Amino acid sequence: MTGSPTLLASSDQGVLTLTLNRPDKLNSFNDEMHLALRGELEQARDDSSIRAVLLTGAGRGFSAGQDLGDRDPRKGAEPPDLGHTLETFYNPTLRLIRSLDMPVIAAVNGVAAGAGANIAFACDIVLAARSARFIQSFAKVGLIPDSGGTWSLPRILGEPRAKALALTGEPLSSETARDWGLIWKVCDDDVLFEEASTLAKSLAAGPTMGLALTKQLIRAAATNSFDEQLDLERDAQRRAGRSADYAEGVTAFLEKRQPEFKGK
Repeated sequence: MTGSPTLLASSDQGVLTLTLNRPDKLNSFNDEMHLALRGELEQARDDSSIRAVLLTGAGRGFSAGQDLGDRDPRKGAEPPDLGHTLETFYNPTLRLIRSLDMPVIAAVNGVAAGAGANIAFACDIVLAARSARFIQSFAKVGLIPDSGGTWSLPRILGEPRAKALALTGEPLSSETARDWGLIWKVCDDDVLFEEASTLAKSLAAGPTMGLALTKQLIRAAATNSFDEQLDLERDAQRRAGRSADYAEGVTAFLEKRQPEFKGK
């Protein structure tokens, strides 16, 4: 296992598993963890052998968001420029997660608060432990939901629920998050990682070129008209239909065997 002390990284069967590793701080982000996570995601983007990413947390939490220990106003320092923090650390990582061609799976193993929750929501598929909780904790300290929170919450939940969660900071159970469409699946705590890993490996073994095109189309649908989306589907399907994965998939179907996709 590689990575840094704050982020463990390992790869197996085309899956890069990244584990936020500050369990004594509920995996809250400091500068080192920010840079380590972004560095691993950039390497995954540029490494054709990585065909899926699995993000989780060590210990009893996924991530409590930003580590506030170095932002203590009692130390008498100048007020922090949190816009700089977002522009330097969070926003590049969020953009990277959203733009990766390969599937990105989050296994939320405990509390996901503040930026920790919104980083999970930026992933393609979110599985959560039954004990997990999602908290828009920004309101408790006078901030706004960042890390894409003001973008993802109203799109997924609608304005009434998004505003209620953001303004109250009330915890949301994993079951409610699933029922409201914020996440895909709830797992018993002791099988969460196994299920998430199995899913990641299955996706990594799939037709990842087609999966990447699917991700791009679904992202584009948020701003496209119906006619624009039909045109985009036409162009993407043309490209997918000329891929080696499509030929392999059809051949395997006709030969009644499992396909061996290469992501090409």
